[in-house]
Amino acid sequence: MKKIIGRILIILPAIVLQVAWFFMFLTNLNGVLNNNLGKVLHIIFTVLAVIFVPYLVAKREESSYRLLWVLVIVALPIFGAMLYLMLGHKSTGKKLKFRLKHANKDLKSPDCSSTEEILSDISKSDIRIAQTLRHLSGSTNFPICKNGTSKYYPLGEDAFPDMCKDLENAKKFVFIEYFIIASGKFWGTLTEILGRKAAEGVDVRVMYDDFGSISTYSVVDIKKLKELGIKCVPFNPFFLIKSQLNNRDHRKIMVIDGEVAYSGGINLADEYINEIQRFGHWKDIAFRITGEAVNSYTYMFAEFWNAFALHKIPAELIESEQKNVPAEVPDNGYIIPYYDSPVRDEHTSNELFTDMLSVATDYIWFYTPYLLLGDALFDAFIRAAKRGIDVRIMTPAIGDKKIVHRMTRSYYKDLIRAGVKVYEYTPGFVHAKAFIADDKIAGIGTVNLDYRSLFLHFECNSVFYKADIINKLKQDYIDTQSKCTERTLDSIKKGLLHKFVDNLLRVIAPLL
Repeated sequence: MKKIIGRILIILPAIVLQVAWFFMFLTNLNGVLNNNLGKVLHIIFTVLAVIFVPYLVAKREESSYRLLWVLVIVALPIFGAMLYLMLGHKSTGKKLKFRLKHANKDLKSPDCSSTEEILSDISKSDIRIAQTLRHLSGSTNFPICKNGTSKYYPLGEDAFPDMCKDLENAKKFVFIEYFIIASGKFWGTLTEILGRKAAEGVDVRVMYDDFGSISTYSVVDIKKLKELGIKCVPFNPFFLIKSQLNNRDHRKIMVIDGEVAYSGGINLADEYINEIQRFGHWKDIAFRITGEAVNSYTYMFAEFWNAFALHKIPAELIESEQKNVPAEVPDNGYIIPYYDSPVRDEHTSNELFTDMLSVATDYIWFYTPYLLLGDALFDAFIRAAKRGIDVRIMTPAIGDKKIVHRMTRSYYKDLIRAGVKVYEYTPGFVHAKAFIADDKIAGIGTVNLDYRSLFLHFECNSVFYKADIINKLKQDYIDTQSKCTERTLDSIKKGLLHKFVDNLLRVIAPLL
């Protein structure tokens, strides 16, 4: 709370000045228009509202998202049109798009030269999966790689000691990018190691999401890192009222010397390793990889860092490491790491999950803390279950956000009625994000099954095909399911008022 108050005190003068500037501008404009500003604005925004409605109806966009904005604009033409211009369309993130495009000009893109050969090999046994992976690689510009080693962690506290060990062995650089960083045992231990490595000459860089860490990290903490020789920048800083504040960096990435990468659901805070208890036992997952695919995570970090930091990453620092990746790797399937971007035309993970539900022939299971589905993905779940696929979704029994948890449960009835099995993790909160299908393909990363992850945030994910980590994920899902309660139609009966509130919340779900 102290950090939030401190941040408010810092940004409040800037926001006041911004509002004052708008007020002065509008006051002067009103004088020029002989006090007819209100009438002029009413006409302008009414015309815009009339234009926006057919534009939204015809737009290739998630239908529930379009419906929300149509309702807002029709009900409140002036306010709705203004709100849509500020928050509702992709051009609100054009400044972020420009930054990222400018940043990657000086970076060597991940090498995709082996992707076609790999796809040809996959096509021999599963042409449909190969088609999905080809589209995923083509739309994100990330390569499909031979999978090196891949280690699965069923809990955050399992990953913690390995992270520390790998950081202790760092020789050249450490890149860390997380949505939430919070003081405590987890981050304190890592910081102590990072400080020593920086003193040894290792290039240590930390990036965190400014809004995600608004209550846990601040400029004071950044100063402490810099005193240790650690470079640190916030992603998309929250200083002024601006439209791209809606686009957050929800990724979790740790790269060490271009040889090892960690990702998954865990943030760098003590609840993620169950050192403290929030919302019961915290169930989260992570993974560690080596091999060529680490280059993709190195590139992801470097692109974002160079977009927001004054001190860019020297190209030779990371390119020299990319050349050192062993050409020969064990036969351990394939992997494609990628990241979602709200400034792209395609919503990559939403399309991937929808496609996976249509590709599955035996089963497909999901971990997710939140369940706020768009129409296309919602229908895909229902169609898969109706054609006899074993579709399961695991969510928390104890939610961290009451309204979102209620909205998650509002989807249960239609899903269960269609044959989807829904399980709630009884000991506490599930923060894991993953899917697994037919014993041969799985995805693990940062993507929740909600609007923010699927449409608004920057996320990262790794899709594994015929890799040993898939079996570990499946066994963990089965073990975790034994600690869950299966929800049934009888257990979710609701009165009319409850249903009405749920339906209303579903309409505004894209804003939450």
